[in-house]
Amino acid sequence: MRIYTDTACDLPKSFFAENNVHLFPLRVELDGQEFDDLIGINTDQIYSEIRGGKSPKTSQVSPELFIEAFEELGKSGEEGLYIAFSSQLSGTYSTAMMIREQVKETYPELKLTIIDSKCASLGFGLVIKEAVRLRDASYSFDEVVKRVQFNADHMEHLFTVEDLDFLAKGGRVSKTSAFIGGLLSIKPLLHVEDGKLIPIEKMRGRKKVFKRILELMEERGESLSNQVIGISHGDDSEAAKDMKEMIVERFHPLGVEVHVIGSTIASHAGPGTIAVFFLNKLYENE
Repeated sequence: MRIYTDTACDLPKSFFAENNVHLFPLRVELDGQEFDDLIGINTDQIYSEIRGGKSPKTSQVSPELFIEAFEELGKSGEEGLYIAFSSQLSGTYSTAMMIREQVKETYPELKLTIIDSKCASLGFGLVIKEAVRLRDASYSFDEVVKRVQFNADHMEHLFTVEDLDFLAKGGRVSKTSAFIGGLLSIKPLLHVEDGKLIPIEKMRGRKKVFKRILELMEERGESLSNQVIGISHGDDSEAAKDMKEMIVERFHPLGVEVHVIGSTIASHAGPGTIAVFFLNKLYENE
């Protein structure tokens, strides 16, 4: 089977070739130039430009890339699984669905399942990694789809940003939700609900936010010691390190993966974002 995904999963570039995962890049526009996320532009550039006052724009995967990949899959006769960025945050999923139907007119036997992950960043990335693990362990196609859908449905996202204006500008949260108070060190805490970004609390100072994230992990997570926890950060490796140490000390998980937030998500979340990802339910309590 073939696995497809897009760059909103915030896994490192090396992962895709090493694990035979076909990558569709979202696009980032900066100073009138358009770049393929992860391929034509790197995160250092994006964070540098944002800190310099630039506001990158993002757009979904090019339909031509979907057509090319799906036609190739149709010719091969293999089964394919595309795990897509949340449909609430990008038009990529709906475009892929439309292109699949278009390609089926030429290749009626096309075997392609498309999952709306309703996830973002490394929460999305952990779902991809599980798909690869299941494929490599020779699970049936239907079983991989079933388990991947389960993990996507039960992936928790908890995150804080330095400045909600970034999310408000990009329409990712409503302007009325953008808590005002940067000068007072008011930090928002958000989560993802049905694929949408929802502010849930605000508090003063990052330490309090981190402490609250741990409390919510305890409330929402199932068997955290039997999970790999994800942390992604907006070019703030020190804060991510602090968060990791707190999680390891409190929950003793199987592992903690830490990655920088890629260009697409960074363009909307901004520098200084810290996000934590875990499952609120394990498949068959494995």
